[in-house]
Amino acid sequence: MLNKKLTRKRSNKLGLAELIAIALGGMVGGGIFSILGISVARVGNATPIAIAVGGVLALMAAYSYVKLSQLYKDEGATYSFYKKTFTKSHFSASVIGWLVVFGYISTLGLYAFTFASYLASVLPFDNMEWLNKVIAGLIIALFAVVNIVSVKGMGRIEDWMVYTKLILLLFISGLLAGKGSIENFTPIFEANTTFSAIIIVASITFVAYEGFQLVIHAYNEMDNPAKNIPRAIYGSIVIAILIYVILAIGALSAIPKELIIKDQEFALAAGAQNIIGDLGLFVVIFGALLATSSAISGTLFGASRLIAVIANDGYFPKYLAKKTKNSIPKNAIITMGLLAFVLILSGGLQLLLEFGSVTFIIVSFLMAYANFVKRKETNSHTLLAIGAMIGLFGAAVSIFYFEYTEAPYQLVYIVSIYAILGVGAYFYSRLNGNTKSKE
Repeated sequence: MLNKKLTRKRSNKLGLAELIAIALGGMVGGGIFSILGISVARVGNATPIAIAVGGVLALMAAYSYVKLSQLYKDEGATYSFYKKTFTKSHFSASVIGWLVVFGYISTLGLYAFTFASYLASVLPFDNMEWLNKVIAGLIIALFAVVNIVSVKGMGRIEDWMVYTKLILLLFISGLLAGKGSIENFTPIFEANTTFSAIIIVASITFVAYEGFQLVIHAYNEMDNPAKNIPRAIYGSIVIAILIYVILAIGALSAIPKELIIKDQEFALAAGAQNIIGDLGLFVVIFGALLATSSAISGTLFGASRLIAVIANDGYFPKYLAKKTKNSIPKNAIITMGLLAFVLILSGGLQLLLEFGSVTFIIVSFLMAYANFVKRKETNSHTLLAIGAMIGLFGAAVSIFYFEYTEAPYQLVYIVSIYAILGVGAYFYSRLNGNTKSKE
């Protein structure tokens, strides 16, 4: 009888397959549909290589997350790890919380904007940027309501969307590759392709791999965390790399690069109808809408709960910590949606993509630094810990350099947002520190 109870209890735990699905659900969202056109415009046929290098950066970042998760055994992931590493610094805890949350808000805006771009591409209107932004706001509002009304209903919808979108992405890749020609994909390195451009694109595409850390949030619900966390995180990143690279190769072999570059915001849909007919267009549009919807829903769900935790610790306004009778952080969900919509109104696809990428690269660098500080306790290899810091720091510098040389107005905008975040983090760190001292 005891053995049966133990077996039943064990079977209720999340296994490796479920954990990989959680990570892929967070990663394989709107990112690939957002980055393709921008990447082709910069490096042409070398896009799959740049995307793969972005995956290597994600593996570097993952190393620190895996090691710190084994040390702290905490489902709080980024925020909790940094707070526990630098226990005496309220500012450290506050700034990592603000960065992570606004990184999620920017990706929420990115996914919503991509959803809108693909949906608007089949609507009987000319390219209207205002229409894209209205649609983006509406889809955020829809999933905010779904998250607030029913956690169970949201979970069922999310499970269905995650598995379906993976199948559709592979199907789309097969359709494109079947209609394409390898000659369109050669030469891989064109005359104007440079190594620095590949690194810049790899850094910009980093946001497409954001989400692997969602595995750690399920720490208390998984089977054998010490073994399954590294397997799930590394395995999901490798699978994501393969999916992204195959899809990029299929697109480049079938769709003229000029068309991909011209219609960056909905690159796959732009050439789908001419290349693979009405059925192909439907599959591409449906796949993009499904992938972005899944990412929007999952981001609202996970990040809103993180906001509530940070607010409860005193580093965000207290009203964000309030929950409904069903433990749903309603205020955090609504605030996330509103702030994401503000970002959408103030910028386009490329700004959202670059702000999201550089923010998560900075956060990952801070995680790598935390792991370096704790390297003896995490049993991390010193060279790997330093290598992760150097790689992520270089990626951040490359994006800032790109912004400085190519789009200085965007650099001013991004730096301005960071200045606002820094002031907010400092204010709440001082407020929290004074409160703790009085207690």
